[in-house]
Amino acid sequence: MKLRVMLPSEVLLEAEVEKVVAEASNGMFCLLPHHVDFTATLSPGLFSYQTSEGEDVLLAMDVGVLVKKGFDVIVSTRNAVRGPDLGHLKQVVEQQYQELDEREKKARAAAARLEADLVRRFMELKEE
Repeated sequence: MKLRVMLPSEVLLEAEVEKVVAEASNGMFCLLPHHVDFTATLSPGLFSYQTSEGEDVLLAMDVGVLVKKGFDVIVSTRNAVRGPDLGHLKQVVEQQYQELDEREKKARAAAARLEADLVRRFMELKEE
């Protein structure tokens, strides 16, 4: 099968694979080359595939959509990280969540400043 994992800004990977294992809202599933065509909404979690050489590769993945049609498997997700083992993936995911949390705090503070400025300007208009 040909696996393609796409992010909003890039194609993360394209590889020939023997097997794909992913998690949907109703549980884990495995896709092999001769399985029927399939579509699933992916839950955040681990995504793995086995290369043609027999190597198992892990990805930590955000929510996404998987479509299998014939021998093509296409995954579209907001974010995915490749890692050699679970320990490394855990570190990377924790670091990314901390960075996202900091950015979210800054965005909320900026929105609060804009809202306060807007209210202040309305109050100034009312006084005139």
